[in-house]
Amino acid sequence: MMKHAILKSFARTWIVFLLCLWDMSSGKIEFSISEEVSQGTVFGNIAKELNINVKEMETRMFQIVSGSTANYFDVKLTTGELFVKERIDREQVCGNNLKCTLTVEAVAQNPHSLYRIQIHILDVNDNAPTFPGSSLTLNITEVATLGERYHLPIAEDPDTGSNSLKGYRLSPNEYFSLETQSEGVQGISAELVLKKSLDREKQPFIKLLLTAFDGGKPPKTGSIDIIIYTFDVNDNNPVFTKTLYKVQVTENVPFRTKLITVTATDADDGMNSEIEYSLIGNRNVKASEKFSITPDTGEIHTQGQIDYEESPAIELRVQAKDKGSPPRSAQCKVLVEVIDINDNAPEITITPLLQTVREDTTPGKAVALVTVSDQDGGKNGDIKCTIKDLIPFKLDSNYDNHYSLVVDRPLDRERDSHYNVTIIATDGGTPPLSSASDYIIYVSDVNDNAPQFPEPVINVCLKENTPVGSLMATVSAFDPDLNENAQVSYSLVENKKSDTSVSTMMNVNSLNGDIYSMQSLNYEDVKKFDFQIQATDSGVPALSSNVTVHVLILDENDNSPVILPPYSDQDSVNSENIPYSAEAGYFVAKIRAVDADSGYNALLSYHISEPKGTNLFRIGTSSGEIRTKRRMSDSDLKTHPLIITVTDHGEPPLSASMSIDVVVEEDTGDKQTSFKQVPLIEDTFSDLNLYLLIAIISVTAIFLVSLITLIAVKCHRTDGIFSSCSAPMITTHPDGSWSYSKTTQQYDVCFSSDTLKSDVVVFPSPFPPADAELISINGGDTFMRTQTLPSTEKRKIPFTTSETGKYEK
Repeated sequence: MMKHAILKSFARTWIVFLLCLWDMSSGKIEFSISEEVSQGTVFGNIAKELNINVKEMETRMFQIVSGSTANYFDVKLTTGELFVKERIDREQVCGNNLKCTLTVEAVAQNPHSLYRIQIHILDVNDNAPTFPGSSLTLNITEVATLGERYHLPIAEDPDTGSNSLKGYRLSPNEYFSLETQSEGVQGISAELVLKKSLDREKQPFIKLLLTAFDGGKPPKTGSIDIIIYTFDVNDNNPVFTKTLYKVQVTENVPFRTKLITVTATDADDGMNSEIEYSLIGNRNVKASEKFSITPDTGEIHTQGQIDYEESPAIELRVQAKDKGSPPRSAQCKVLVEVIDINDNAPEITITPLLQTVREDTTPGKAVALVTVSDQDGGKNGDIKCTIKDLIPFKLDSNYDNHYSLVVDRPLDRERDSHYNVTIIATDGGTPPLSSASDYIIYVSDVNDNAPQFPEPVINVCLKENTPVGSLMATVSAFDPDLNENAQVSYSLVENKKSDTSVSTMMNVNSLNGDIYSMQSLNYEDVKKFDFQIQATDSGVPALSSNVTVHVLILDENDNSPVILPPYSDQDSVNSENIPYSAEAGYFVAKIRAVDADSGYNALLSYHISEPKGTNLFRIGTSSGEIRTKRRMSDSDLKTHPLIITVTDHGEPPLSASMSIDVVVEEDTGDKQTSFKQVPLIEDTFSDLNLYLLIAIISVTAIFLVSLITLIAVKCHRTDGIFSSCSAPMITTHPDGSWSYSKTTQQYDVCFSSDTLKSDVVVFPSPFPPADAELISINGGDTFMRTQTLPSTEKRKIPFTTSETGKYEK
């Protein structure tokens, strides 16, 4: 019997060896190593197996990732050798499985490669056989027949293969022999066989030693003491209705669930026929502890949680023992088949490769390895793995339930600085169970955004004569990048087409964007100018953008009126002669003045000062014409000193003055009166006067029509301001002026009614103007016109008039 068991074990070992050879020929990467070897033991060279140059292993960041397996192995990057990192206990890792294989993954980058390595753990004889107890007591009647068998406890040996349990031996005695029988995966059972009749009176008890041994070299043993008591007369054993009972039970059934009832009978009478049932000698002690049997009825119940994943099938040994003296017993087997239900959710194991990725990472880059598993079997163990939400990552399947988490689409840190990747694993049970695991991936910044200004154009209004170093405006640009990629500096952009350097006029603070003036600007020289400011970040390479700054110079009243020739010399005394016979309104002189300012600052008014009590002359406030108020009298002076003051309308107003002496001359035709002139009355209306009147009326009409037409054209051509203008309207005023108006704007046209030699001033209402044009038309003089800064640029309309009243555009 022992020889037969050894042959069967040798055949099984040979079959496993052939399967390993077939496995190696299939192209898998496999290594073998014995358990319990010391740390640092080298058992293979991965570089040779994968045909990888050892020098590339460090540059490709070659590493061993164990996933859900304990970290037992590692690789030397300098040599490519695989070595043991932690102690390996095969029985702890693989239990009673005949074949113990650990699967690990090796990862190499640039390019990304994943290799599957199978490492077979070879058993060593490090465990001795053990019995469930230290002693066994048997009660055997003295009338026991020869050849009667008595079941002995089965010894357990966690080792496998040749190191597993090989047999038993019994201490020498004259009454019993030992027989063994292979139970397959359940081990080897042993029975005592009675070979000589017992005699209680001669020997009331027998003490034996049962020794179990394994096939190791050297073999290890374990023993149990057997004490046999000889009883009298109870000569019938209980008999079960079946030698093998089978029952199915669903895992996780409630406590005290009835499974089956076993039945045995005894041919004896009385106490010798009363039977008690018990569970004995079970190989899987941990599993058998989850069941109990009622001693009187033989009902088997559950008393613990039944888990398919721990034991899909459980074998129980039931003993029926009568109450005779000595009692007799019999045994049967109960095979419990556990039916699986979907009670285990999938398990997810994430092995990080990269915790932070650049936002310019190309798709296909692996950031983690994902392994899923389910303890359930069949359809309940089929797993589907997905990623929650729409994110730029995906799972690439490597092989069964092993995935790589890779970048799927371009990343943008400014939109999402990190991603919480939720991986969901769902099994195929009914109802399905699922589990989720989160993995946070941070996105590092690259300089992919240029600084941006809020507006492409900035308008700045600056008063003329502003002191050098004054703050004009502040520009600010925003960069959505981080750290140095978002640090913005400002600088001026030189205009290559301009002869003047912008830096001589303006300066910008490179840190905060403050713009300072470097020159005191004069409106009369420069009314507006443009320049650009560039915002540049500190990234590599640096990115930049520009903004255009429109600077509009606002006029200040910084120029006094200037009197024009022939009265411009302030050191000389000017003089004009008038006849004594001059009528009221007689033209004496015309004072002309200009102002370099613009708008209301350039609108001039004329004033006259006479000696006290004279009151003979007046001057046109806007025209500067000096005329007599009345006729001369004998009491008037011959020479009249006048002081003319010209004042603008600025704040504060500026002025200029000049002196003129008006000398009254006697008429040569009148000898009797010194300062008396009698005007001649014309009796007839001459042809010359008629022609002059017609010319005046014609010129006036042409002037009015032309003025209205020009203003209407200008209104229609103005950008956006006069787009809603209606038909123009002319209004006369008592002071001799007209008002030209539309629905959104009104212009006042003012000139003197005293003579054709007059100034015309055009300005919009209300007066004083905020956005006015002043047009000065002097008889015989060149046109002089200024304009203040408008809100939108207007079309300029220059025109002049001459002595004859002709109008020229």
